[in-house]
Amino acid sequence: MIAREVAEPTVLIDDARVKVTRWDFAPGAETGWHRHGMDYVITTITPCSMLLEEPGGGTRSVELEAGISYRRDEGVEHNVINGGSAPMAFVEVELK
Repeated sequence: MIAREVAEPTVLIDDARVKVTRWDFAPGAETGWHRHGMDYVITTITPCSMLLEEPGGGTRSVELEAGISYRRDEGVEHNVINGGSAPMAFVEVELK
């Protein structure tokens, strides 16, 4: 197992309808393994070079420009790692 720095979450809103979190990653930092308990939307703030570790041992790389949004359904399980050489940040909106 690789020891990595942990990405920094900053909760911006947490009310009855949504939870909004800004995630800041140093190069090589990770979220840690987690399973999403809610549908969610991600919007990149910076360009993001994501390395995604997925169940079963698979990995995949995703390159996103700043300002890109995408959504995923509840139940996604992964570890998100900054696979690039620059800091990266995105905002995650979880739908309650």
